[in-house]
Amino acid sequence: MSTGRGDLPDLSYFLVIARHLSFARAAVELRVTASALSHSMKALEARLGVRLLHRTNRSVTLTAAGEQLRDSISDPLRAIDGAIEALNRFRDAPAGRIRLNVVVDAARLLLAPVLPGFVELYPDIEVDVVASNRLVDVVGEGFDAGIRYGGTVPEDMIALRLSRDIRWVVAAAPAYLDRFGTPAHPRELAQHRCVRLRQGAGRIYHWEFERGTEELAIDVPGALTIDDTDLGLTLARGGAGLMYGPEPVFAGALEDGALRLVLEDWAAVGGGYHLYYSSRRQVPTALRLLADHIRERRPLG
Repeated sequence: MSTGRGDLPDLSYFLVIARHLSFARAAVELRVTASALSHSMKALEARLGVRLLHRTNRSVTLTAAGEQLRDSISDPLRAIDGAIEALNRFRDAPAGRIRLNVVVDAARLLLAPVLPGFVELYPDIEVDVVASNRLVDVVGEGFDAGIRYGGTVPEDMIALRLSRDIRWVVAAAPAYLDRFGTPAHPRELAQHRCVRLRQGAGRIYHWEFERGTEELAIDVPGALTIDDTDLGLTLARGGAGLMYGPEPVFAGALEDGALRLVLEDWAAVGGGYHLYYSSRRQVPTALRLLADHIRERRPLG
């Protein structure tokens, strides 16, 4: 059986569905409707004469034939994508689309300042950003790359530094400090109101401190728990309690006097933001240009 003109697009769609095991999530990545994907898969199965997917109202799974097809065509279609991507160097203007999974603070601090200039320079490049604190498998979920703190990048990935190392500090509103006092040691946080931070995996983050050779991780008390820095800043400005986070997040509030740093001599230093991607994939030209643009503009100094 020879490959028809309509098979290659449908095979490409099939691989995305097989990766997500969801028509809805695959449709978001491919920018088509779930209904269109369903019709494409039915047509592909009819042409091939085998069922590739088990569908129910709640789940999508691969049949044995579907698993066989996925394993057989993944590398060839990836090679085709790489060959097409390589043509970028012959274009007058680079083109393409890159999908990024980015920790929320990096989206605000690193990407927001540079993306307007980037799309002005490269109007034919599309940048699709998913800002999330949930640590995901960027390859498995169809992203070209991720941006995270250096210490959280998976070891099997290639990492490229995008910013300097970052201090992690504690800040509070002057009104809060006037009312409850200023802690002089991290252990004194046990007597304070703190805005607790939930990590992407759902675990409550223990505030980390270091001074000389001393290192502490404190499970702070607090009635408020958040997973969004903007919400935390609003709460801290309102005097709800002490807040912990990367120092650049507090820059505006510190400058206008809405917040003050405490325990500065205990500030821990963590790895800066890094771009990371799979060593098994050809780096898209658009991704390389974006990384160069961020490093040249240095939004975090």
